[in-house]
Formats: sequence, structure tokens, C-alpha cells
Amino acid sequence: MKIEFSSAMPMTLLEEFMLLALDEQTGQMHPLTSVALDCAAGGAVLMDLTLRVRIDNDLHDMFTIDTTPVGDDILDPVLQMMSLAPVLTPHPIAYWLRQLTDEGASFREKALHRLEKRGVLRLQNSKILQIFGKGNAPKIRGKEVNEIKARLLNVILGDEVPLPRDIMLTGLAESCGLFYYLLSETEAESASARIAQVARMDLVGQAVAKGVAEIQSAIAMA
Repeated sequence: MKIEFSSAMPMTLLEEFMLLALDEQTGQMHPLTSVALDCAAGGAVLMDLTLRVRIDNDLHDMFTIDTTPVGDDILDPVLQMMSLAPVLTPHPIAYWLRQLTDEGASFREKALHRLEKRGVLRLQNSKILQIFGKGNAPKIRGKEVNEIKARLLNVILGDEVPLPRDIMLTGLAESCGLFYYLLSETEAESASARIAQVARMDLVGQAVAKGVAEIQSAIAMA
């Protein structure tokens, strides 16, 4: 059965991350590496499936706990792929993250098109992969972006235990250096310990950070 996206569906963590990764002043992506963005996008998909109680993880492995489709054309194919893995040979989070990082550009493209359908942004060129080019920048509605930023600021500038979704989003932002663009230099320095503390609360976020660091290190040595 074909799955069709509905703008009435709740925003995914992937979509929220993409909104944060877009500079609302210029309409272009913040200058993050494609490696970091692809890895974060893959991690966001795993996090979204975790939030929907379709997959879970222990300290070593990640596995499917419910194969019921969620009705999402990004998440359901990944869930189906993970559900086909042999039960007796579970894979660590890093394994699944590597599989999904290869699809990161596709995930990001779909997420941006979804945001356009929601009316959150308007793409001036349907060729989404040209989003970085001059004249192809999306126009972003500030309300949604401001709400997401406000949630993150409450997390990293406060001391209360954050909700799982906000822990995950903090981990994604931290893994690719996004906070350097979301906060002033003074804010980033004062919140650095809290950001690290919150990011450590989620194992998928830790795996994303490690994956980004390892891939970038390998590229630098090549």
C-alpha cells in the first residue's frame, strides 16, 4: 500500500532538525558539512522510530519491537528494512546509523518538501538539491522555527529534566555543531556543559556525534 504524507501529521524530529539547520535570514543551510547533515538525518529517523515505540535499544544493540507501520513514507521503509534483520543477530546503533547515513540526502530532501507542504517554508526552485545555490533559497515562516528554538533554549539554559524529544533534538544539534549558529558565542560557552550533559542522555545522539567525528576524521586523513 502506498503511503502518502499528510500535512496534518505531527512534525517529525527530522523536520524539526531541518528547520533548525536552515538559516532563516538567508534561507540557506547553515554551513555544516554534508557528512554531518546526512549522519544527523539518519539519526533523526532512528529517533523518530524510537519515539513512536517501533524500535528500541540497550547499551549495545538496536532492534525492532513493533513492526506496525506508522503511516510515514520516510519512517515505514526504514522500519520494514530493520524488521527484516535476523532476531538472533542484532546490530548496534552504529550499524543502523551507517545504513541510514547513505540515505541522508534523500531524507533531507523529503523533509524539506514536507515542510513546504505544511506551509512552513516555500521553495523557490523545485530542484531541492540546488537549495544551496543563489536564488534557490527557501522562505521560512518564523513561528515554527522560533517555537523549536525556544524549546531548546529552555532545555539548555535550564536545569529541569528535559523531555525525550528535546533530549534527542539537542543531541542532533550538538553532534554537527549547530549550536554555534543557533546561539551567540557567549551563550554557547555558558551553555556548553549543559548541552553536553543533555546530549549524553540519548545513546542514538551519542552514536551520531561519534559517527560524524569518525567520518570527518577519515576524510581529513584521506
